[in-house]
Amino acid sequence: MNKDIIEGNWKELKGKVKVQWGKLTDDRLDVMDGKRDQLSGEIQQAYGITKDEAEKQLKAFEDSNRV
Repeated sequence: MNKDIIEGNWKELKGKVKVQWGKLTDDRLDVMDGKRDQLSGEIQQAYGITKDEAEKQLKAFEDSNRV
């Protein structure tokens, strides 16, 4: 899954993102509007993890949610 797919299918993926990373609020998700780099940063900030760990989690999410 690439950046364009995330942005293009954001409405569908948004619910799955909320399930995976429950600390991310609807407001935060609406602002990022499917932008992968912003999602990674929000995950990093909300969970206090490193950029590498956020990217690892996001990659695993992408792999398990092919659209």
